[in-house]
Amino acid sequence: MPYTTNDIRRVEEKWQSYWETHKIFKAEMNEKKQKYYVLEMFPYPSGKIHMGHVRNYTIADVIARYKMMRGFNVLHPMGYDAFGQPAENAAIKRGVSPSEWTYKCIDDMRIGLKKMGFSYDWDRELATCDTSYYTWNQWIFLKMAERGLAYKKASPVNWCPSCATTLANEEVIDGACWRCKNQVEQKDLDQWYLKITHYADELLEDLKKLNNWPSRVVAMQENWIGKSFGADIYFKVKGSDAMITVFTTRPDTIFGATYVTLAPEHPMVRKLAKGTAQEAAVEAFIKKSINVSKSPRMSGEERKEGVFTGGYAVNPVNGETIPVWTGDYVLMGYGTGAIMAVPTHDQRDFEFAREHKLPMRIVIQDPANKDITPEQMTQAYVDEGLLVNSAHFDGTPNEEAKQKIAQWMEKGHMGRVSVHWRLRDWLISRQRYWGTPIPMIYCTGCGIVPVPYADLPIKLPENAPITGEGGSPLAKVPEFVNVKCPNCGGEARRETDTMATFFDSSWYFLRYCSARNDREIFDAKEAKYWMPVDQYIGGIEHAILHLLYSRFFTKFLKDIGMVDVPEPFDRLLTQGMVLKDGEVMSKSKGNVVDPDEVIAKFGADTLRMFILFAAPPEDQLEWNPAGLEGNWRFINRVWNSVETRYAKGAVAGAVLDAQDKKLEFERHGAVKKVTDSMEGGFKFNTAISGVMVLVNAVDKYKVTVGNAHQQAMYNRAIETAVQLLAPFIPHAAEELWQMMGKTDRTVAGVAWPTYDEAALKTDTVKMVAQVNGKVRAEFEVPCDADEAYLRPIVLADESVQRHIAGKEIKKFIVVKNKLVSIVI
Repeated sequence: MPYTTNDIRRVEEKWQSYWETHKIFKAEMNEKKQKYYVLEMFPYPSGKIHMGHVRNYTIADVIARYKMMRGFNVLHPMGYDAFGQPAENAAIKRGVSPSEWTYKCIDDMRIGLKKMGFSYDWDRELATCDTSYYTWNQWIFLKMAERGLAYKKASPVNWCPSCATTLANEEVIDGACWRCKNQVEQKDLDQWYLKITHYADELLEDLKKLNNWPSRVVAMQENWIGKSFGADIYFKVKGSDAMITVFTTRPDTIFGATYVTLAPEHPMVRKLAKGTAQEAAVEAFIKKSINVSKSPRMSGEERKEGVFTGGYAVNPVNGETIPVWTGDYVLMGYGTGAIMAVPTHDQRDFEFAREHKLPMRIVIQDPANKDITPEQMTQAYVDEGLLVNSAHFDGTPNEEAKQKIAQWMEKGHMGRVSVHWRLRDWLISRQRYWGTPIPMIYCTGCGIVPVPYADLPIKLPENAPITGEGGSPLAKVPEFVNVKCPNCGGEARRETDTMATFFDSSWYFLRYCSARNDREIFDAKEAKYWMPVDQYIGGIEHAILHLLYSRFFTKFLKDIGMVDVPEPFDRLLTQGMVLKDGEVMSKSKGNVVDPDEVIAKFGADTLRMFILFAAPPEDQLEWNPAGLEGNWRFINRVWNSVETRYAKGAVAGAVLDAQDKKLEFERHGAVKKVTDSMEGGFKFNTAISGVMVLVNAVDKYKVTVGNAHQQAMYNRAIETAVQLLAPFIPHAAEELWQMMGKTDRTVAGVAWPTYDEAALKTDTVKMVAQVNGKVRAEFEVPCDADEAYLRPIVLADESVQRHIAGKEIKKFIVVKNKLVSIVI
C-alpha cells in the first residue's frame, strides 16, 4: 500500500510528539562521551518559517542526527534573534507592542520548526528579547567598560529633522527619509563604541587557524580587517602651516602623484574651500556624498564623483604644487581619509583623472610598452616594472623601491613607515526602543557612571511610546530616565540608547551551553565541555560582521577567564540560497513557496529529502516540484519494501550464494558511500544516491517463499537502508523501524551501521572489449584475470570476431578489471 497523505500526517505527528515527550534530543554534559555541537545561525522571528530557513535547518538537523548515531553527545539548540527595528515598525503599523508582536512571531516560528521534525533540545530555547538573556548583554557591556573597551565619542549619523530620529543608511533613499520623504542631514551625536580594534592583530592572525572555514569567508574577513603596510606621507597645504597626512601602500609611486583626494568627511575639506569660489560646490558635494552608504562608494562599479576644493598641497619629494580634490571614492574609515592620486598606476585614480581632466605622469615603466604616454593609456598600469621620472630612484624595480622610498622619506621627515587597519571600532548605539538598554547613568557631578551589577537588569519600560519620530522612545519615559546616581545619590538620568542587535548574536552560542542558568552568564564548566561549536551553518551574507563580532566577543570572554577557546566556530558551512524561476524566493517577487503547503501534501520528510538531494549544501538550489514528486515516490518504495516484503524472525545461514554476495556488496557499499559522503564534507546528495542504489538492489533480490535465509538477507539489507535514511527522513524511518519490530529504541538512537572492506571485494568483475576504441563486447570474468586467461575468451566472441576477421592484431592491451583494447 502507498504511503498516503493521511499516513504522512499520522506518522509525522506521532514521532514529533514522541521525540518531545521522551526528550530524545535533550543534551547533557557527559565528560565520558565525545561531544559534538552543531548550530545554525538563529533566525529573526518574523513569523512563519520560509524555505531559506528550511534549507539551513535541515542541513544542520541531518548533521546532528548523523553524529548522534555515530555515538557523539550532540548539542543542537534553537533560539531567536528577537530584538530589532522590524518589530518597532510592526508595532507602529499594527498598533501592538513590539513585545507582543515578537512573541507571537516566535510562537508561529516554533510551530513551523517542530513540523519539520528538527532534533532541537527545546529545553535550551532562548530569545534575545527575554530579560533572562539581555541581562547578560548588559553584564558584558559593563565588563568591557571596566577594561576601556566600551567608550563614548561623537560621530556623524543620518538625522531626519522632521521625524527627529536617526536613520540607518538603508533608510536614506536618494538623500531623503524613507518615512516622511524629507531631506536627511548629517549630525554629530555622542554614541557608544566597542573597541574591537584592540583585538585587530589577534583577529587577523587567528584566521590562519580556521582551516575548516570556506576560503572565501576567511578572505572576506581578512579584507575587512584590512592590515596594510605602507607609509604616511606629509603634504603641506600651500600658503598655510596645515598638513595633510596621506597613507599609501604604494610609496614607490610618490613621484607620480599629481593631485590629492580627500574623503568628503575629512575635516580639511571645508577649511580648504572656505572663502574660495569652490565653497558652495564643495558644501553641496559633502551633503550629497555623506548620505550615500559606504558600499557603493567603495565599489569599483559606480562612477567616481568629486569636486576641486580650491586648495593646493605640495608634494614633499619634488616640491610640486598639486590640486586637492574631494572624492566620494575615498573613505574616512580607512587610512587617514586622504590619498595621493597616481592616475597612471591606480585604476580608480585613472578613471577619476580622466573624468575631471587631471594631469598624469608615468613613474613605473611597462616593459612591454616602454614608449607609451599618459595620453595613450586606456587603463592604469598596475604591474611590476622599473621606476622612471622618479629622481635618483630611476631604474629601481618598483617592489624594491617601496621600502627604499618609504625609509628615505622617513629619514628626510617627509613621511614615516606605517601600518594601517581598515577595521574600525564598532558603533553599537541605537536610538531605538526594541533593544538592550545600555547600562550607563549620567550624573552632573560624577559624570558617566556604570549601573551597579546588583541593579541588573535594566528592563525596557512597557509604556514607551513607539511612533518612529522624536528620537529614542526611552527618553520619553520619565520614570525610566530619571534616577539617582549610584555614586553620590544625586539626581541623574539613564542612557536612553539601546544596543545594536549584533551585540545579541555575538555570544548566544555560549548561552546555549547553560541556557537556564539564572546566576551567571553561562556555566564555565559547561562552556568548556561544549565549546567550540563543531559545525556552524548560515548564509554567506553573515560572513563578515556577525562572524567577526562573535570572534571578538569570544576573545574578550577568554581574556576575562570565562572561556578557554580562542575561536567560537571550528567548522563553517555557508549554505546557498533557494531560488524559484532563477530568482531568490521573496514576497516582493511573488515567487515564495510556503513550506506548510508542501508539508500538507508531501510531508516534512519529502521536503527534507528534496532540499538535501537537489544540490550540494553550498550551492544555490532551484525549486523544482518534479523533484518533490520523485523524492516522495522513493520514500514510498522504501515504505512498500518494508510493508509488503519484510518478515520478522528470519535467520540467515552461514553460506552465501552469488545473489546473497551481490546484495551484501551493495549493502556494505551503501554504508561506505553514505559514511564517506557525510565525513567528507556533508555531500548529502551523493549520500542519498548511495541509499537509492541499495534500495534498487533490495528490490531486485529474490526471496523464495519459505526460504528463511533469503528472507533474513533481505531484512538485513532493508534495515540498513532505513538506518542510513534516518538522518534524512526521520519520521518515516522511525515508523519503518518500529514496523520491523525494533521497539527497544528509536532509530535515532541506534548505532550507525558499519561496513566490512572484505564484503566490498567481488569474485568477478565486468570488463568490456574494444576494437580500435569502440566497445564491441562485455564479459563477466574473475577478478584480476590476466591476458593469458582473457585472450582466448575475447577472441572467441562472435561480435569481436566480426570486427577483426581478416585483420592483423597489432596490440592486445589489458587494463586490469576494466577493459581489453584490441588494435588492428
